[in-house]
Amino acid sequence: LVSSVQAIMASTAGYIVSTSCKHIIDDQHWLSSAYTQFAVPYFIYDIYAMFLCHWHKHQVKGHGGDDGGPRAPGSMWAVARGYLHKEFLMVLHHAVMVLVCFPLSVVWRQGKGDFFLGCMLMAEVSTPFVCLGKILIQYKQQHTLLHKVNGALMLLSFLCCRVLLFPYLYWAYGRHAGLPLLAVPLAIPAHVNLGAALLLAPQLYWFFLICRGACRLFRPRSPPPSPCQAQD
Repeated sequence: LVSSVQAIMASTAGYIVSTSCKHIIDDQHWLSSAYTQFAVPYFIYDIYAMFLCHWHKHQVKGHGGDDGGPRAPGSMWAVARGYLHKEFLMVLHHAVMVLVCFPLSVVWRQGKGDFFLGCMLMAEVSTPFVCLGKILIQYKQQHTLLHKVNGALMLLSFLCCRVLLFPYLYWAYGRHAGLPLLAVPLAIPAHVNLGAALLLAPQLYWFFLICRGACRLFRPRSPPPSPCQAQD
């Protein structure tokens, strides 16, 4: 729920900022810096909340003390290692947002490029659909119509707002600078291309996972074998 609320707030702030900045380089909006500072505590909280969920699942599965007493020494570290192994990419993403992207957006930009920051915030449009999908799976609703509709919306929103976002940003800069799309990577600093590639890489991986899940979801289910076939 918290992730969905934050995503809606981020997307709304991003839409306001990106549509208010007519000049994509020089125009500024107060929400760009204000929301960036607000988002940092959220990312820290989300890492902690994901760890608590992982720890709770670990306890429910019976890996804690058998008599309900305190856990054995070192078990918390084992849970933490399992959490980092399972959620490594997400934790890395959040850590980069806090330790790298936040300082860059506040200090290095020097008030430039609020339009691009607003567009990046709109990448959160897909998050509520991702959260709803996890909730439906948790409540064993994988085969409902709601789950299929939500899956389609998640796939579409993730593609448009996270994967195609980067080509759009290059196109927007090319239109501003009077350059064709394919000439933009050669016209901007190499570290900008590197940063965009590093941000795009996990999005492509997650999009692949979403597509794989969508194939399983929408694949026709084979009918159960008849009693005669089962006896044979």
